[in-house]
Amino acid sequence: MIELRENVLDTDTYLMLRAQVGWKTLSRNQADKSVANCLYNLVAYEDGVPVGMGRVVGDGAVVCYIQDLVVIPSSRRKNIGGSILDGLRNYVISITEPGTTMMLCLMCAKGREKFYLDHGFTARPTDNLGPGMITYLDRPAD
Repeated sequence: MIELRENVLDTDTYLMLRAQVGWKTLSRNQADKSVANCLYNLVAYEDGVPVGMGRVVGDGAVVCYIQDLVVIPSSRRKNIGGSILDGLRNYVISITEPGTTMMLCLMCAKGREKFYLDHGFTARPTDNLGPGMITYLDRPAD
């Protein structure tokens, strides 16, 4: 049975789920701050074991981002990712000021574009929107 729990993500679960999908290793301090500073998170449990999660980050007024949407490989194809995404979207709708629009953005992992397109997101660039961009900033150890 799949259960979604709101705002229960802890650092150990966050790091474990990231490792399960082969994402970049974070320092414990980075992970602590990342979990503490997100606006909202959902963790998916299968038979009491965490198998997925997603976070919302942003200003909570004009723009929010879906960040770190993860489902471990052994639990995929069970609509867990879709359920997490729906829950994150519903949270953002709930904090949107009545009569206004909130931008909900994300950067998806390579090969996951269809999943987000199927859930109502628009791939960029379009005629009106330029491509998304990114840079990684490294700071040498002291």
